[in-house]
Parts: sequence; structure tokens; C-alpha cells
Amino acid sequence: MSDETVKNVFVIGLDEANLPTLQQVPGADQLRFHQLLTIEELQVGEVDLPTLLDKAQGVLDAFDGSIDAIVGYWDFPVSTLVPMLSERYGTRSTSLESVVKCEHKYWSRLEQQKATDRHPPFGQVDLSAEPPRPPESVSYPMWLKPALSYSSELAFGVGDEEEFRTAVAEIRDGISRIGRPFEHVLERIDLPPEMNGVGGRVCLAEGAMSGVQVAVEGYVHQGEVTVYGVLDSIQYPDSSCFLRHQYPSMLPPPVIAQLHDVSERVMRQIGMDSATFSIEFFYDPRTREINLLEINPRHSQSHAELFQYVDGVPNHHCMVRLALGEDPHMPHREGSYAMAAKWYHRWFTDGVVRRVPGPEEIARIERETPGVRIEVIPAEGDRLSDLPGQDSYSYELAHIYTGGADEGELREKFDHCVAALGLAFEDAPAEADAARE
Repeated sequence: MSDETVKNVFVIGLDEANLPTLQQVPGADQLRFHQLLTIEELQVGEVDLPTLLDKAQGVLDAFDGSIDAIVGYWDFPVSTLVPMLSERYGTRSTSLESVVKCEHKYWSRLEQQKATDRHPPFGQVDLSAEPPRPPESVSYPMWLKPALSYSSELAFGVGDEEEFRTAVAEIRDGISRIGRPFEHVLERIDLPPEMNGVGGRVCLAEGAMSGVQVAVEGYVHQGEVTVYGVLDSIQYPDSSCFLRHQYPSMLPPPVIAQLHDVSERVMRQIGMDSATFSIEFFYDPRTREINLLEINPRHSQSHAELFQYVDGVPNHHCMVRLALGEDPHMPHREGSYAMAAKWYHRWFTDGVVRRVPGPEEIARIERETPGVRIEVIPAEGDRLSDLPGQDSYSYELAHIYTGGADEGELREKFDHCVAALGLAFEDAPAEADAARE
């Protein structure tokens, strides 16, 4: 195949885990994927947005070939780098403003309430106040979170004033890592009056939501919103931490229809185009109410294998085709399995990793168990509390993707993989756990 027929797709934060799935999208033989910045450059330490832009532009300016698409499937700063770089190099993406309307949790709530009432009460928390106070519109129990965060970093469920103050102290200490660089992004946008003076280092309080968590995946092409999948997000018992994402959702069809409707109305309000999105909701079976949790201005790479197992095509397909100016049109139920899940094998106390399986051992487990893919997170010798990007309550040890005929088969495969991996730990000093609690 000649170079003239190959499209060059630059993937910001391209990682080894997602490259094989990207290479499974339809027409991948006519695409060449290039890494643009590493995960370490993008996610470790405080984000330096000007430096990241300079590095990315240096790579693109030096490239001897056509730049046909610039894409990404991670949160900030990747989500904002995509439209910034796309504007500079003439590739297709949604606007920077529409991305920020999703990612800035306070601005997003302001936009959501213009399109729907399916959201919790919310308000700002003044981090500089002594003592800090919750907004009058939000009562306990509530969630506190920075306006900018990912992987539930610095998100805390609080039930009383003592827990509120403890959470505020932690958020104060950590909010600048993402909030300060995000202010560089806000400077590039004409903000509405309701966002004047808000900035990137604002803390949001929201009423606690109950029920089951669910995710809606979709895209916008030429102004038309398409929802192509709904997934159940199932938590560990008595925990806010995910146990697994499962596709397709087991919710009743009328509830699925409501989720489609709210998603479409909100995304039209946000004004996205030529882009994928993932929206997280809560559904309470007792009250039959749905509440919007948050909007992600990108599809979830966590779900790529699930769509491939069930529908026959990973959801990366939508991202790539939209960036090339085409309607993706996802297939439906053309995969090898009726159901699929991404499982999170977690540890809830600190520890030091003493044994992890090697690549050959993982490959053997995958060969012996069809419909399974495994990613082990820590390396031997790692201390769990030093791992980047963890939530406030647990540590991720492995991601295990399973496809099967039903929930029972999905669980059997997960349990088998956990046992076969043979991960081993020794306790960390007690003060580390005490500091996390």
C-alpha cells in the first residue's frame, strides 16, 4: 500500500494497552497510528500545559507527511489538547469551549440545568473560608470534588461537618495539580457572566445520588446526536468504587429510552460536534428517577473491548472516523459474545507488591480462557499508595476484560483470572493507611 493512501492519525497519550484495540477498528489497514506525548508526560505530576503544547507541536512540525487526524481518549489535558492542536493543524474536532463545558464540573452543571432537571442540587465551596461551609442548596450526605479531576481523584463522599472539613483540607492540598494548568485553558475562552471569577481551582458540592450507576456512550456528527450504547457500572458492596462495567445494560427499555433522551438534549445544549462523549448517570429503581453525574467529552477507552466483544467493533472506531470527517455508524450485536465486562481487581489497604505475573504468564492465562484480556497495573516492588491516578478509597491492581454468554460466565472468568494471576503483597507501614483514611 502506498503512503498516499494511508491516513496518519496522531493519538495523544497512545499507550500499549489501547494500540491493539485501535488496530481492530474497521479500515485500520489504511491508518497509521502515531503516539503524540506519553502517558507519563500527560498524567504524572502537575500538568504543564504550555510545555505539553510545545512538545506536541514540535513533533507535528517535524513530521514528514500528512497530518490527517489528531485524537485522544483521556481526560484533561488530552481532551483540551485535541481541539487546540486540531485548530492549529486544520484537523477536525469539536470546539475547545464545548470540551470545557463538559470537563469543568461547575460550568457543566450550569449548562445541564438549561436542558434538564435530571441532576442533583449543587453549588460552590469557598476553599479559602475559615471554617469552610457547604452551599445552602446542598445538604448532607453530599459529594465534594474539584471542578477538574479524573478517575475520582480528590472526590469524597461526606456525611457530616467533620468529614466535610477533612475532605476540604485534602482538596485544598491537591487541587492545583490539575486546576492551575486548567486556568490556561479558561483564558482561551470567552466565558459567560456566570463563570466570571470562577477559575479552575473551584470545589463543587453536590447532593449524594442513590441507585445504580450507568454510562451512556455516543457521538455527535454534523449536529446530530447518536447514542450507541448503555452500560451498567456495578460497584463493590458498600463502596463507591467500581467492581465492573457491564455491556449491554440490564435496565428496562423505558429507562434506557429516558437515558437516550436526556443525553441527546444535554449534548445539544453543550454544542459538541465531530466528537464522542460518555455520560454517567444514577438510576434509582425505587423512585424511577435518573440523575446525571458527569459528562466526559470523549468516549471511554475502558469500554473499547466491551463493544468489540458484543458489537464487533471497539468504540475507538467512532473517535477515529469522526476525526476523519465520517459518520461512524456503529454495528449492533455483531460480536462474539452476548455480554462483556471490564472488571477492576482492587485492594483497599496500602501494601507493597511482592509478586506480579510476567507477560508470558499473562498471555498463557488469556490463551487458556477465551474472551479474556488482562492488564496488571503495579510492578513488583511498587507501593500501592504511590501509584498515580487512583481514587480516594482503593488501589487498582488489574483490569480484567471478559466476554461471555451471561453474567455468570463473566464472573467465572473474572474469578479464574484473579486466582491465576497470583498477585502477592506485604503490608505497608500502618501510618500510610491512617493517612489515607
